[in-house]
Amino acid sequence: MSAQQAGAWCVPCRGPGDLSGVQALVEAGEIDPRDIVAVMGKTEGNGCVNDHTREFAAMAWCHFLAPRLGCRPEDVEQRVALVMSGGTEGVLSPHFTVLTRRFVAQAPAHGEKRLVIGVAQTRDFRPEEIGRRAQIEATAAAVQAAIREAGIAGTDDVHFVQVKCPLLTDAKVAEAASRGQSVVTPDPYASMGHSRGASALGVALALGEVAPGDVDDRSVLAAEAPWSACASVSAGIELERNLVIVLGEAVGSASALRIAHTVMRDAVDAQSVRMLFREAFGLDPERDAAAISQRLVNLLAKAEASPDGQVRGARHTMLNDSDIHATRHARAAVAAVLASVVGRTRLYVSGGAEHQGPPGGGPVAALLRME
Repeated sequence: MSAQQAGAWCVPCRGPGDLSGVQALVEAGEIDPRDIVAVMGKTEGNGCVNDHTREFAAMAWCHFLAPRLGCRPEDVEQRVALVMSGGTEGVLSPHFTVLTRRFVAQAPAHGEKRLVIGVAQTRDFRPEEIGRRAQIEATAAAVQAAIREAGIAGTDDVHFVQVKCPLLTDAKVAEAASRGQSVVTPDPYASMGHSRGASALGVALALGEVAPGDVDDRSVLAAEAPWSACASVSAGIELERNLVIVLGEAVGSASALRIAHTVMRDAVDAQSVRMLFREAFGLDPERDAAAISQRLVNLLAKAEASPDGQVRGARHTMLNDSDIHATRHARAAVAAVLASVVGRTRLYVSGGAEHQGPPGGGPVAALLRME
């Protein structure tokens, strides 16, 4: 019986179109482009509606992969999930996390659970569906399909679900109105939160974190709505559907990697991350700092400015800053906390955590190479 062999690399870049680091790994034989199933990028734009570094990075990847996959650049995204998350504020360093998958003839003898990857996508959404039940349900179905594709036995073995979702533009709002349809909001920036929130609830639905009858249009961005401990959602102008990447573990995987997750309760919850390394991997961030530095592929995290305006009882000003949006403050703050734990700044920290972890907090997953 064949076994999935999943791989992951964290590759620095000088800009959103710089793939020289990836090119070097390909030329060295470390990465076979035909094995790449997904790329999660952190680009140095503003992470807002007009952040075209995401589209630029995705385009660069399409042109890089097309001749190596034997297809046209416009067809690459049907074969590889390209998820670009804008915003590398503070100490964050731009990079790409390259995920590969191949199937080998025989399962390893270690008998441990190791990394597996599943990828799926929804259909294109009409403007009036974004941020509403249709997006929730379509995302849930795509997550379940990705879990099956990965060969994950149960939802307890799912540790991170990355979703890339669309947003509304003025043109989409006008097109919906021309058909007599209303949208969830006419504000393109506000639509990012609605789309992320609906997608995150779709992940929660797929993982059984919420019952089917407990989510509907009114649940999206509702204060008391449920949240997912594994969802990470990034919105962008460059697509019309949801892309889903499921990272989990399965017995029989031939990967040399493991993944585990936790939830930061607030933006300064370094203790939960330290406990993740101790309990999941048997590594103490202080005692075993050198081992973590050598073996860590990436930390994957969500960040959000606490909506109640406080962090551990002290007032924060992120929501009142008219110069810098709160999502940018949150990415910078959480990135610094995580960097202080693992001693590196090439970290995947995504802003906008609607229904992704508790208010003011967010999921964190660690990808680690086994010895």
